[in-house]
Amino acid sequence: MANYQFENYRALIQNEPHFSTTAPLPDSLLLKKEGKISIYYAPFEYVNENAKIVLVGITPGLQQAANALNAAKIDLEKGGSSEDILKAVKSAASFSGSMRTNLISMLDDVGIHEKLGIPSTVLLFTSHAHLVQMASILKNPVFVDGGNYSGSPSMLKTPLLRESIQEFFVTEICNKLKTSLFIPLGPKVTEALEWLASQKIINENQILSGMPHPSGANAERIAYFLGNKPKDQLSIKTNPDSIDKSKRALLIKIGAYKC
Repeated sequence: MANYQFENYRALIQNEPHFSTTAPLPDSLLLKKEGKISIYYAPFEYVNENAKIVLVGITPGLQQAANALNAAKIDLEKGGSSEDILKAVKSAASFSGSMRTNLISMLDDVGIHEKLGIPSTVLLFTSHAHLVQMASILKNPVFVDGGNYSGSPSMLKTPLLRESIQEFFVTEICNKLKTSLFIPLGPKVTEALEWLASQKIINENQILSGMPHPSGANAERIAYFLGNKPKDQLSIKTNPDSIDKSKRALLIKIGAYKC
């Protein structure tokens, strides 16, 4: 049986009345703090070693962390094992909210569901969760000055964050999922995965980059990527040529992939 960090937090999670999606996480979950950067524990450590694809975000935000902690609390009250709880939490809380809706739309648009032999990638969050590993390049929630970490300061140039990548993503994800495809969500994650490829930790051909980040803040880019907004109606903030180029490269890689 895996040695889960969750074991150290079972009682704390069970005794907490509720984890808020708007207030800071309790200090009892603080793992490391260095300057303005704080890293907290959240139950995102389950690894599906049979996954064919890995969806890689940057780090769980406060909403995701609170959702995961509350889901774990409910399952703890039912008396579940640590592995069963962590497995359920992964599906329930990973990329939750509008981000999940956008992510599913884009994954289906580029044909990931067809490659996996399923009607839609929405099933990756329910009946076909065995095909996917939901992950973050920084496993535990990272906050900068109390706000969600979004890539600054650089995780590759910040020892505390680079160490976090090595401690979990490399040892628990890359080293166990040697043939899986990695789908980075956002340029900062793409940069980190490309760095791992440069270090020969993963193969560059395993990285399927090119989708806009599924955040609601990227609504226009997502709409254009999906073909729901014409080029002549885009604001100056959206570069259609860049999106087109990235999508073409992504489709070529996906087309060459054999499950």
